[in-house]
Amino acid sequence: MLESGIILINKPKGISSNKVVNIVKHTLHAKKCGHLGTLDLEGEGLLPVTVNSATKLFDFFLKKDKTYETNFVFGYETDTLDTAGKIVKQGEVNFTEQELETAVKSMIGKYMQMPPQYSAKKVGGKVAYKEARNGKEISLTPKEVEITDFKILGKVEEYVYQFEITCSSGTYIRSIARDLAYHLGTYGSMQCILRTRCGNFYLKDAVSLEEFKNGKYNLISCDSVFDYEKIILTDEEFFKIENGQTIKKTLENGKYRLYNNTTFLGVGEIVDNNLKLTLRLF
Repeated sequence: MLESGIILINKPKGISSNKVVNIVKHTLHAKKCGHLGTLDLEGEGLLPVTVNSATKLFDFFLKKDKTYETNFVFGYETDTLDTAGKIVKQGEVNFTEQELETAVKSMIGKYMQMPPQYSAKKVGGKVAYKEARNGKEISLTPKEVEITDFKILGKVEEYVYQFEITCSSGTYIRSIARDLAYHLGTYGSMQCILRTRCGNFYLKDAVSLEEFKNGKYNLISCDSVFDYEKIILTDEEFFKIENGQTIKKTLENGKYRLYNNTTFLGVGEIVDNNLKLTLRLF
């Protein structure tokens, strides 16, 4: 039986995240697969794919920061906020290097970000990009996101700069291109994007789809994702936990990795000496 775990894939351009997931699922004959954060069709880089019960880790990764390398082109804005879209706004570019540095630094922190119309955002059951393709607009609302690090990596060509951005999950890099340009009194669009980190996972450890298909990959165990202390349950304790009961454990309040013998069960939490299973992975 195929074990549960995570496979780090280096997603190429021109293929959807869901397509990558389906390739992994089909190749491994897995019961179910998922991923830990969508990359756009033209986006590339790190895509952690979850296999079998590891799909339950999605909510845990919702709060994990991600790091990207991206190019922004200044002087125009498209309907999709990337260079694949139709130009809808144009303006002069006359900012200085110092002004760019100041604008970048000013965006570090929390701010209310408006998602792109061409995004997977759902409002009233309707997907924004599907409505946009049909010439309709969904009334989107800003969402609080956080940029924890924002660096200028260099000037690529005239009006094009490369950046490294670390931000909260759910942040749209395309929207950052737009918003940074507004700070500089012009318009901007994202030219390309490469995800290099997702939580504690890094692109350097990922494999290409071809390598994966040839069996050259590592299945990362679910328990390695957590840095909590370990608790090994007896068979009697496991039976109680499995049936939704709490058990007595005189340990500090907090979260723990739970095992029965060598089998990883998931994450439990102790509150006032009572241990309860909070994330079931078996």
